[in-house]
Amino acid sequence: MSAHNPSLRPWRDIDRRKSRQIMVGNVPVGGDAPVTVQTMTNTLTSDARATIDQIRRCEDAGVDIIRVSCPDVESTAAMKQIVRAARVPIVADIHFHYKRALEAADAGAACLRINPGNIGSSDRVREVVNAAKANGCSIRIGVNAGSLEKDLLEKYGEPCPEALVESALDHIKLLQDHDFHEFKVAVKASDLFLAVAAYQQLADAVDCPLHLGITEAGGFVGGTVKSAIGIGSLLWAGIGDTIRVSLSAEPEEEVRVGYEILKSLGIRTRGVRIVSCPSCARQGFDVIRTVQKLEERLQHINTPLSLSVLGCVVNGPGEARETDIGLTGGGKGKHMVYLSGITDHTVEDEGMVDHIVRLVEAKAAQIESEASDAGNAEPVAAE
Repeated sequence: MSAHNPSLRPWRDIDRRKSRQIMVGNVPVGGDAPVTVQTMTNTLTSDARATIDQIRRCEDAGVDIIRVSCPDVESTAAMKQIVRAARVPIVADIHFHYKRALEAADAGAACLRINPGNIGSSDRVREVVNAAKANGCSIRIGVNAGSLEKDLLEKYGEPCPEALVESALDHIKLLQDHDFHEFKVAVKASDLFLAVAAYQQLADAVDCPLHLGITEAGGFVGGTVKSAIGIGSLLWAGIGDTIRVSLSAEPEEEVRVGYEILKSLGIRTRGVRIVSCPSCARQGFDVIRTVQKLEERLQHINTPLSLSVLGCVVNGPGEARETDIGLTGGGKGKHMVYLSGITDHTVEDEGMVDHIVRLVEAKAAQIESEASDAGNAEPVAAE
């Protein structure tokens, strides 16, 4: 499936890897389903109220699936309340303690994130699989370069793509031996070269959906750059069905960065795509501060539309022709506003941001209304 119409702009086409589809709760992952954006809560899961509040902020940012860590029995006890309150599927993050997986499945988790090799004996894996089957859970196999099995490290000498893929295939076999096939797989590493190479090899070896991520990527700026390069290059190659941007930042920031990666590749188009210049001495208004304000003020818009904000007439009119709404800096504090690529009116510095926000809100309402009138059963913001 291509992300764009191949007859119009073939240089933008993405030939997506064909994977089989699984369900994470009511959200399809893989096949021809949209690439989904995930994050993970960082509150104490046992504090259901704090966790639900954080989930709500992530939902407002557009998250599709949320992972919640379940390190102890107090956490799985809180899961029922958390699952009931969440509007998106909840993935229970399990390490080592197989009983937490059983409890989370019974509590309504849509998916269990496990390493079958960490769970223990074949009997324990069977118990987890049976609990997943009984509760309609999928499973995410999570292989991580930082926690590879000892025998694989001895065999390969260090974490390498072959070691990550072999670990993934071993874990896949454990599930398949118990006739369980509703799984997706991740082979994450903090080294983006290692992660990308492992995903490329795994994509050729299996047909299951792949969960992409560069793990422990770092702080907001560094982690965003690493994730954009790693996740972005894989998605551009058609690999990947669901993504998580791992940042030392709040979960809702991970969601926003995830969407920006997908928007840059034309894979998902939720919300306002802003085209803006870095600004220079030619700027007719303070571009940087204006864009910062607009980004903050337009976070509530889900409808896909484009806005260009350029400081002068060098590239401003050209970019405005390609966007739904355009703002180009002019002399003496008078700036040109473009609607659907056509010059429409001028606006002065005072109240300019408020004016653009109103225009964007009106355009979003118009797009939604037209979609509704056309009998479109799917909400515009879904893709």
